[in-house]
Amino acid sequence: MDKKFPVNLRLSNQFIVKKIYLILFCSAVSFAGFGQAQQQTREQKKQARKDHINQLIKQEEEGAMVYSKQGAFGIKLNTDGYGIFYEHGKYKTITTTNLWWLELGERKNSKEEKVTPYNGAYIGTPLIYGKQNNFYYLKFGLGQQRLIGGKGNKNGVAVSAIYGGGLSLGMLKPYYIRVVQNGVEKDIRYDNNDSAFLNPSIIAGASGFTKGFGDIKYVPGVHGRVALRFDYGRYNEILSAMEVGVNAEFYTQNMPIMVHAPDKKFFFNAYVALVFGKRK
Repeated sequence: MDKKFPVNLRLSNQFIVKKIYLILFCSAVSFAGFGQAQQQTREQKKQARKDHINQLIKQEEEGAMVYSKQGAFGIKLNTDGYGIFYEHGKYKTITTTNLWWLELGERKNSKEEKVTPYNGAYIGTPLIYGKQNNFYYLKFGLGQQRLIGGKGNKNGVAVSAIYGGGLSLGMLKPYYIRVVQNGVEKDIRYDNNDSAFLNPSIIAGASGFTKGFGDIKYVPGVHGRVALRFDYGRYNEILSAMEVGVNAEFYTQNMPIMVHAPDKKFFFNAYVALVFGKRK
């Protein structure tokens, strides 16, 4: 038994060495195959990007607007205020896209004018004299975008009609001012027949912007929107557009903004907007 043991040991060592060589060989083959697969994957991705760009150029030259969905942000300047919005669209047909949007903004009165109070002794902070409430709004709407004319070529402009409507939430935040009465400075809001609120001799200026957020009054309503959108994005996957249109809003209660201006429930305005987004 003792004489045979070294022979068995040598055979065992030879087997282990062969096994190690086999593992190293298989690993080398695997790494070579993996590297080749990576190279092929990079080339495939490069070719796919090239094919995608060529397809976009071809679609653009043909004036087509083909995509599955789009998302965009916009900045609006209204004839009576301003707003920002987010819009999401889902492709329905080659000419029609279903839309939903959220919009936040502020309505102003044409009589608003910022002045700096001066009572002969000191200059106060600027304020809007006679302003009763800040009128903010939040709107949720559903509608459609209908293609009227394609780009025709890569330097062209696609023209679409936008229409729809939905719910509105009006938010009246009381406009506070600082007054000095009997040597004491304090913040006040407008109450009916409040002579102190309209007395220039005691007004020190506007209160801080955050003053009044705890006293907001919420008023429900509805709105409608009709517009034309001019899309000048370089490729169909990029949304870069200017939009012009009109808004109409109706609220269940009067929305007072200025003390000496008529209160109303119905608001109608025109707007221009810049829209930026992407399509997929």
